[in-house]
Amino acid sequence: MQKICVIIPCYNEEKRLDTRALKAYLSANPNVFFLGVNDGSRDATAELLKELNLEFQEQFQFLNLPQNAGKAEAVRQGMLKAARNEQFDYIGYWDADFSTPLHEINHFVEFSGGQLTHALIMGSRIARLGSNIKRKPHRHYLGRIFSTLTSQMLDLKVYDTQCGAKLIARDYIDALLTEPFVSKWFFDVEILARLIKSYGRDKTYKMVLEIPLLEWHEIGGSKLKIIDFIKVPLELLKIKRFYKI
Repeated sequence: MQKICVIIPCYNEEKRLDTRALKAYLSANPNVFFLGVNDGSRDATAELLKELNLEFQEQFQFLNLPQNAGKAEAVRQGMLKAARNEQFDYIGYWDADFSTPLHEINHFVEFSGGQLTHALIMGSRIARLGSNIKRKPHRHYLGRIFSTLTSQMLDLKVYDTQCGAKLIARDYIDALLTEPFVSKWFFDVEILARLIKSYGRDKTYKMVLEIPLLEWHEIGGSKLKIIDFIKVPLELLKIKRFYKI
């Protein structure tokens, strides 16, 4: 199995981070590594990440940001740090609540025939027979509206940009993440915009793979509230204008 490093952005995640599940996964998967990014938390998140590092020194590292910079910047800083380690083939990010279970990392590899080859691999929350996707109806419908707007803006058929489970080939990290994002919440859309800007739409279709998740459970405590969807059109317009796509 290729070596994978997964970034976990953490802001006040002391009570939501399932350390038991993380420890079990680390013990069973020696080729998967994690880097927890403490994004200026005001609770005991930093101490929790340090404890994980002490117990799993080879597989779990942490990065401490002294001030809260937001999820986009926490992910960016973590991925740039991990990319300096040439042993990793893919570097990704996973939401700290593990709404996407960690075993989906293995599913990504198995779905790809045992060898990841795409520049960007995206988890996709598609409710279908054989899957266990549990999402509140109103969030599902808002998500479909968002995805439709995003697909039209990017002129790219994408089902689910906002699923917090993605892997990027290490060779593309510098090109996609060196510059700070212009959007606080929709940096996933920006990653696609940067691919289009750099490689064109036709090649982007071949470089990106959306994988239907086997399991996803909505967990409370999300920092992004329904009222924030009011900002969606303006945020997407800002991305479109900035990248001129």
